[in-house]
Amino acid sequence: MRRLPVFFVLDCSESMVGDNLRKMEDGLQAVVRSLCSDPHALETVHVSVIAFAGFAKTIVPLVELFSFYPPKLPLGGGTSLGAALDALMSEIDRSLVKTTADRKGDWRPIVYLFTDGHPTDDPGPAIARWNSGYAKAASLIAVGMGREADFSVLKRLTEQVILFEEVRTDDYKKFVDWVSASVLAKSKTLGETSDQRMEEVLDERVLRLVKEPPPQAADEACVTLIGRCQKTHKPYLMKYERERQDLATSEFRLEVSMYQLSGCYPLDEDYFDWSDPRTADLKVSTSELMGAPGCPHCGNATAFAVCGCGKLMCLSGPGEATCPWCEKRVTFAPGPSSEEGGFEVGRGRG
Repeated sequence: MRRLPVFFVLDCSESMVGDNLRKMEDGLQAVVRSLCSDPHALETVHVSVIAFAGFAKTIVPLVELFSFYPPKLPLGGGTSLGAALDALMSEIDRSLVKTTADRKGDWRPIVYLFTDGHPTDDPGPAIARWNSGYAKAASLIAVGMGREADFSVLKRLTEQVILFEEVRTDDYKKFVDWVSASVLAKSKTLGETSDQRMEEVLDERVLRLVKEPPPQAADEACVTLIGRCQKTHKPYLMKYERERQDLATSEFRLEVSMYQLSGCYPLDEDYFDWSDPRTADLKVSTSELMGAPGCPHCGNATAFAVCGCGKLMCLSGPGEATCPWCEKRVTFAPGPSSEEGGFEVGRGRG
C-alpha cells in the first residue's frame, strides 16, 4: 500500500506557553485518534512531527498511525521559520519513497504548518528553496493562529494560507475536526487526477482562507520574560498579553497598548536548548506591564526581582538574596513607583 505522508510543522515558541501548547498537544492526539477510526486512513496515512522555536528538529519521524505516540512538545525562545522549512525539506528527502521504474512511491505529502507569530530568523533562502524544489511535489497548508501571525511571509510560501481565530469555546475542537476531515478527504481521493485543495472542506465558521494578509499592528501580541527560582534554580516564564486602552479627553483620543499578566509557567532546562542564543537586545519597560506573579516553583511572593546582572529571579521580599543566574549576593529594595516611570528589562523573542 502506498503511503500518504502527513507532516505537522509546529510553532513551539515561548508565545505558545500554557494553554496554547497544551491545546496543540491535545489537538494532535485528537487528529490521530480520528484518523485511526477510518480504515482507509489507517492503511495509508503516515505522520511526522517537526517542532520549531529558536531551532527546529524532527521529534516524530514518519510513522504509521497505529505506531504514533503523541510527543511532549518543547518550548523555546524564537520563531525560526527558515530553520523549520530546512528541517521539513531534510525530512522529506530522508523519509519519502520516490517512484521508480520498478515501484510506485509515496503519494504527494501534505504539510500543515502552524505558527502564531513573526519569524525571528531570515526565512527567505528556505522559502526560495522550497518554492523551487518542493512546492510542486507537496501540498502545504499554512495556518496562522491568530492575527499576529506574519501572513505576508506565509503567502510567499503557499497560496493555501488559513486564519484561525478562537472566539467561542468550541472553536478549537472545530479546528481539530477540520484538520482531521481534510486529511480524510485527501486519503479517500488518492489516485484521482484532481488535486483537492483544502478550502473545499473548510469550516468557515472558524477558519477562513487568507486572500490578502490582514493588516498587522506595529506592536506585538505579547511580552515574555524568563526568570529563575532563587531556591530551586529552576527557570520559569512570565507571559503578558497586550490590552488596548483608550485615553480620551475633550480634545483628543489616543489608543495605547499595555500588557496584562496572563500567567507564570514553570520551564524545563531544555527550554534553553530550543531557544535562539543570539542576543536580540529587546527591552520592555515595566511601566507597560500590569501585574507581577509569584514564583511557580517555590511560592515566593514575586517572580519579578531584577539582579544587577540584568536577569530576573524570585524573591520573598526586600533584603539580601543570592542570584540563581550569576551566584552573586545582592540586596533588594522595593522598585520605583509608577510615577517614576518604571525600568527596562530584557524580554524574549516570542
